[in-house]
Amino acid sequence: METKILPQFPVGRVGKPEEVAALVAYLRSEDAAYVTGSNIAINGGQHMQ
Repeated sequence: METKILPQFPVGRVGKPEEVAALVAYLRSEDAAYVTGSNIAINGGQHMQ
């Protein structure tokens, strides 16, 4: 399955759970207090295809 989907990702790999967790942690932090109404794609650049 990975051999079929990996070419769709410019970064050349699928994401790791800890990468998603890092974004969640950031969004829950005070550093992201001014972030509102955003759509953040965690897809390794797949949307650029």
